[in-house]
Amino acid sequence: MRISHISLLALAFAAPALAQEAPDDRHGDHGSEGDIVVTAVLGRNQHDVLAGTSVLASSELARDVRPTIGETLSRQAGVSATSFGPNASRPVLRGFQGERVRILADGIGSFDVSNTSVDHAVVINPLTADRIEVLRGPAALLFGSSAIGGVVNVIDSRIPRKVPDEAVHVDGNLTYGSAANERSGGARVDIALSDKFVVHLDGTYAKTDDMDVGGYLLTPDLRATARASSDPAIQALADLRSRIPNSAGRLWEVAGGAALITPDGNLGISVSRIGNLYGVPVRYSLDPAVTAEQVRLDMHQTRADVRAEITPASGFLEAIRFRGGFADYAHNELDAAGDVGTTFLHQGWEGRLELVQRDHAGWKGAVGAQFVLRKLNIIGDEKFLPKSDASQIGIFTVQQFDLGAIRAEAGGRIERSTMAAREDATLGTPDRSRSFTAVSGSLGAAYEITHGWRLGLNASYTERAPSAEELFSNGPHAGTQAFEVGNPDFSKETSKGLELTLRGSGPGYSLSASVYHSWFDNFIYEQPDGALRDDLPVFNIQQDKARYYGAEFEGSVRVAQVGDFALSLDGVGDFTRATIKTPLGNQPAPRIPALRLLGGIEAKSDKVDARIEAEWVDGQSRIAPFETTTSGYTLVNASLELRPWGKDRDVSLLLSGNNLFDVDARRHASFLKDYAPLSGRDLRVTVRFGF
Repeated sequence: MRISHISLLALAFAAPALAQEAPDDRHGDHGSEGDIVVTAVLGRNQHDVLAGTSVLASSELARDVRPTIGETLSRQAGVSATSFGPNASRPVLRGFQGERVRILADGIGSFDVSNTSVDHAVVINPLTADRIEVLRGPAALLFGSSAIGGVVNVIDSRIPRKVPDEAVHVDGNLTYGSAANERSGGARVDIALSDKFVVHLDGTYAKTDDMDVGGYLLTPDLRATARASSDPAIQALADLRSRIPNSAGRLWEVAGGAALITPDGNLGISVSRIGNLYGVPVRYSLDPAVTAEQVRLDMHQTRADVRAEITPASGFLEAIRFRGGFADYAHNELDAAGDVGTTFLHQGWEGRLELVQRDHAGWKGAVGAQFVLRKLNIIGDEKFLPKSDASQIGIFTVQQFDLGAIRAEAGGRIERSTMAAREDATLGTPDRSRSFTAVSGSLGAAYEITHGWRLGLNASYTERAPSAEELFSNGPHAGTQAFEVGNPDFSKETSKGLELTLRGSGPGYSLSASVYHSWFDNFIYEQPDGALRDDLPVFNIQQDKARYYGAEFEGSVRVAQVGDFALSLDGVGDFTRATIKTPLGNQPAPRIPALRLLGGIEAKSDKVDARIEAEWVDGQSRIAPFETTTSGYTLVNASLELRPWGKDRDVSLLLSGNNLFDVDARRHASFLKDYAPLSGRDLRVTVRFGF
């Protein structure tokens, strides 16, 4: 381990031991409103959630926000990203991605097809977010059995939650990023038409060129293979560097909403329209007989949402909440000439009702129901799934008991899922329908070992119905460069899990740590069989036993007060190990992120915040069949935020530099890591204002 790595380890693990008597601005004082996790249904304090949680808000969100959810969250504990180029990056939670991670917009689904392929962008715009919450572990199961890896909830103000103090309130931001010549801006307006009725409008525009990287496009092994080719065109691929072709993009979004807000509840609606035209980085072929595809995706979505809440002044219920939405989504996959090759059409509906019980002598809880409907139709050359419908209806409850030093919690969910596929002569698939009843539950408790410190243990049992893609796929999937073959006879996926948590906070410090272990039966995964169809390797979707375990922590500590500046250290770390038990023996699960440590030092005052951090990611040599190893890397980032009029005025200038030493960095969780590294040096300027 190099000296820089030793220094980073020391910084990351030293933070909890260096506490001084001062409040912690990075995470907020224990019990403050900023710590309340609304995704936890009961609105619990972050330190009281019996699972790994992260909250990204305020200046930290402004510093980390990127055009994709995956890159925005990639510095959070337990979170990596699929990193399929700069425009399509989905979060990876504890090594899980795709079907096992739910991404929500204010509590309900994103209504897109990002779960079907890593080259499909999530249709949630992080540039409009007020706050992003991440729940990992059993707490996420309240949002569906498919959320076994976790939930990402992007919370915005499109349906207003409060009446502004002034008649018209405006917020705006402008950003420039050098790595992709990124130009983005957005504004939102809240208009108080009365003391109870608010209208909201917002708009966003972002445009990027091809992204700069810190070295060659291809890995050293692929460059060596390219140089050894007798074909001059293949040899030339070894020299590609500095910029990722076909990675430019353009995104726009407009939205409007309105809400009636009274002491007894609120009712609101919103409508939005988003368009996103972006390129997918080329996966270069080193076989002269195979032409690499250069694809752009032209996506549009129209979405409508409603939120309602009743808050009785007395009685058994504290609140009755409803959240619903509908979206019509489509994207065309365009070839280099601009012709449409494949079209994805998707319609989705989701509704969620929660009955929140009033606290009664330390007992509180919630019961609820949820339904999800989706229709997917793929048309064109690379159709890999027949026209399909899926529906889920679930009921759930969470009950919490405050017994003083001990806080206990129990939760359960019953879900009925039906997947149906239409006959498709092209794919050779008949009409087929499957239904499943999935039962999940968790039981946990946390003990206050000393003031401000709690040790918790949570046990869970979960069942997940296979998705339509896992059951009925039978065709070429360009996004994953595989010919995918599902199995309509799959059983439910089941798992048993344990998670141990330690959380503490006090004057000037906070710490959250988790250790988890899950045992799977009928775990669904893709396994290559060595055959080729349509010039693509055949991946059979299979079921076997699997085991996932790992650990994560995040902490912050105030170490000194120098004049007006409070000096803090913080650290984040995570590790996941996953094994699949196949009939031929044990093998690593694919695309599991490597050990990662991040440490930072920050100085904060009323008018100036300054930060420098280093992120060390280990190499990943524990790989699945047909995977390649990934080298480790260290990134150094810095930021400076200026508030000329202090925190009383919503005006700030944020200067940041990411990957300052322009290193070649690749995430193991990415399908595209061998062909498209992460962004090189990126100097960013963001102006935020509000009045």
